[in-house]
Amino acid sequence: MRYMVAYDLMETMRNTNQWLGASALSFASSPCFSAIPNPALSWMAAWGEVTERTFQRMIVKPDWGIHTVTCEDGKDHLVEVDTVVERPFGDLIHFHVSGRKPQPRRVLLVAPMSGHYATLLRSTVKSLMENCEVYVTDWHNARDIPVSAGKFDVEDYTQYLVDFMRELGNDIHVVAVCQPVPLTLAATAYLAEQDPKAQPSSLTLIGGPVDPDATPTDVTDFGRRVTMGQLEETAIQRVGFKYKGVGRKVYPGLLQLSSFMSMNMERHSKAFADQIGRVAQGDASDHDPHNRFYDEYLAVMDMPAEFYLSTVERIFKNREIATNSFVVNGHKVDLSKITDVAIKTVEGAKDDISAPGQCIAALDLCTGLDDSKKASHVEPNAGHYGIFAGRSWRNNIRPLVIDFMNSNSRTTAPNQKTAAE
Repeated sequence: MRYMVAYDLMETMRNTNQWLGASALSFASSPCFSAIPNPALSWMAAWGEVTERTFQRMIVKPDWGIHTVTCEDGKDHLVEVDTVVERPFGDLIHFHVSGRKPQPRRVLLVAPMSGHYATLLRSTVKSLMENCEVYVTDWHNARDIPVSAGKFDVEDYTQYLVDFMRELGNDIHVVAVCQPVPLTLAATAYLAEQDPKAQPSSLTLIGGPVDPDATPTDVTDFGRRVTMGQLEETAIQRVGFKYKGVGRKVYPGLLQLSSFMSMNMERHSKAFADQIGRVAQGDASDHDPHNRFYDEYLAVMDMPAEFYLSTVERIFKNREIATNSFVVNGHKVDLSKITDVAIKTVEGAKDDISAPGQCIAALDLCTGLDDSKKASHVEPNAGHYGIFAGRSWRNNIRPLVIDFMNSNSRTTAPNQKTAAE
C-alpha cells in the first residue's frame, strides 16, 4: 500500500502546485485591481500562469501537431495519423499524407520508452516525412494500462518490434533512437533466425547503449553503483486509484522528471525565472521557445516496472546485448546471424548520455555481416538530442541516413503490403 500512497502523494503535490498557479493567476488578474496598477500583481499573475502551465503539462500527452506537409509539388498536403497495429502497451502508427503518391522509402522510427512520449521525436518525424512514408512506435503511458494486460519487460518490447517489422515487410528501413537501439538490434537478429524474409532493408542506430561499458557516462555509472534491490525500493511505485492502471507497478514519470531536472537545476531555474519576467512584460506567447521546449520536456509517462528494472539489469549491468547473450522467449538471440541487413550507427561527439563508442559497438557484434554493409558516423559538436533533432540532424545526419537507405533498398516482396494498401 505504501507504494500506492507514494504515487498518490506525488500526484497530489503536482495537482496542488497547478491549483496554486491557477489561483494566483485568477486573483492577480481580478478586474478590481485594474484601477490600481501594481508591479507585484503583474508578477504574481505571471508566476501563476507559468506555474499552472508547468504542472498541468506533466500529465498531458502532447499532440503530434503535424497537420500538413509541403511536398515536391509545392502544395501543402493534409496529414492523418493512422493506427496500423494496436497493442496494450504501444501502437504502430502511420503518418498518412493525403493526395501524395507513396514515397520510395518506408521508415519505421523506433521511439524510446524512457519517460517521454514518442512525440519527443516530432521534429525527426517531420523531417523524414518530406520524402518518406513514416511509421512510429507510439508507446502508452503505463498508468493507463490495466493490470489485466499483464507485464511488459525488455523481451516483450523486443517482441513488439519483431511483430511491427513483420507487419511492415522487408522493404522497411528501421531507425532506432537512443534507448531502443540494443533491443532493435536484438529484434533484427531474432528475425534473421526465425523469419529471414521479414528482415528490414536497413538498420540505423542513433545514440544507443549497445555496450554501456565501452565509454562510461554518469548514466552507466549509476547503473553500476545501485543494486537492483535499492532501485526497486526507491524507484518503483504502484499506480494510484485515479487511473485505469491502478495497482500496476511503475517507474513514475514524475520521478523520472525530477531526476532530469536535478541534473541541470540551475539552468532550468533560470529558464523559468526568465519566462516569468517575459510573461509579466507581455513578451511571451503560447508557442514561444520556452513553451515549445517545456511543453514537451515536462510531459512525462510512467514506465512499466518490469521494463525499467530489466533494462537496468540486463542491458546495463549484465550487458546481455554487448556479450551477445540476450534471450527472447526462451530463444538465445545470436547477433552474428544478421547477414543481410545493412547497419549504420550515428553518435554525437559531445553525447553525455550515450557516449561515442557505446553505439558503434553494434558493428563489431555483427560478425556475420560483410563490412560493405556496415557504416558509422560521429557528428562533431553534437550532444545527445542533436543527433536526432535540431540543426545537426537536419543539415548533416539526415542526408547521410537517406543516402544509406537509398543504397540498401530492397524491392517489394510479392506478398508484402504497400503503403498505398
